[in-house]
Amino acid sequence: MSLDRSKAPSFTLPSEFSLPSPQRYLLKGGMSLYFFSTPGIAAVKLEVIGKSGRTLLPNTHALVPSFTLQMLQEGTSKASSQVLAEFFDFHAAEVYPYLSYSQEGMSLLSLKKHLLTLLPTFISLFSDATFPAENLEKRKSQRRLSLKLEQEKSASRANQLFKTSLFGPEHPMGQEITEAHIDLISPELLREYYQKHLWKESDLFLSGDFTPEELDALIPLLDSLPLKKDRQRLVETTPKSIVFPYEARAEALQSSVRVGSWSIPKTHTDYPALSVFNTLLGGFFGSRLVKNIREEKGHTYGISSSLVDLPGNAYWIVAADVKKAHREEVLDEIKKEIKQLCTIPVEKDELEVLRNYLIGQLFTKFSSPFDLSDQFKAVHFSGLDFSFYENRLDFLKKFTAEDLLSIGQRYYSSPPVVDVSVG
Repeated sequence: MSLDRSKAPSFTLPSEFSLPSPQRYLLKGGMSLYFFSTPGIAAVKLEVIGKSGRTLLPNTHALVPSFTLQMLQEGTSKASSQVLAEFFDFHAAEVYPYLSYSQEGMSLLSLKKHLLTLLPTFISLFSDATFPAENLEKRKSQRRLSLKLEQEKSASRANQLFKTSLFGPEHPMGQEITEAHIDLISPELLREYYQKHLWKESDLFLSGDFTPEELDALIPLLDSLPLKKDRQRLVETTPKSIVFPYEARAEALQSSVRVGSWSIPKTHTDYPALSVFNTLLGGFFGSRLVKNIREEKGHTYGISSSLVDLPGNAYWIVAADVKKAHREEVLDEIKKEIKQLCTIPVEKDELEVLRNYLIGQLFTKFSSPFDLSDQFKAVHFSGLDFSFYENRLDFLKKFTAEDLLSIGQRYYSSPPVVDVSVG
């Protein structure tokens, strides 16, 4: 039978989407190990991720968690930074920190055949780091240079001012990092954070091709990690939004604009619809903002809209670097597109393009061996599981123009919008 290449293949929506839940093992300290089987894959990924102690620190110590994690490979009582680097390089392994506003940890990526050789040294980083002063000074010097370069970029400055405007300058998410924060960092501060706050309420995530017997042999090694239970509650600071005027930069060729407001977390029942609305607004190359401001007017190379889910403080943000002369017009057009999505139903053809894109994007999230673990973590720390993605597919199959109109009116029609411009 000959193939008629003049006709596109028929398209049907996937009928099922079932994700295998990880196997859960309980470690001695009461922490959980989540195992994701990757048959036939020689690589192994191990992540140890715990609750951040950032909110327990004063704002002046905002950089202590990141410096602490970065310094873990700068030396232990038995090995210098050079010895550690050569050891991990020789075994084709990567060790890197994991840092977000609410989680902190370390990851190990290696070949399975080297894992048992690597683990004792990897585990030593959790309890035996020495934080040598000379190495710390180099890190601080690098951070000062990085901070200076970032402050010169209008985009970085706009991101900072947006968060400061939304959260307020006294909030951990809104405060501006300066050289004074870097100058305060000392080995003593890092050791204190290392001993008191790291590795609390940690979960382990392991991806690899292991038999049950191999896992049984591996778990006692993981039990030796110095993980801690934590009864301290995170300190929540109430955001206090403020208004920033346009920050002009005479030498800048472009203006960086940021527009946004408060939103809802992944756990909210309206989140699936809000996520679709956000994608149509500015979440993919066929979005309203891209078509209007990039394709039709040529005012920017790229513009996007995102949902950010932080513990207790979710928000949405539109970001673009635009031609300076068109800054005000772009701000008006962003608000116009939001208003239209809140008042005019989406046409059927545009709706189906959006639906097909989102379904395809959902499936591509699970296209590589370690994707299951990554996507599990993306919802696990919000108290969710893989049913989040299964429910999302169900919604994507059936959402209507009325659903988007309703969600837009609920969350975008009259929020206290924050807009910031630099450049």
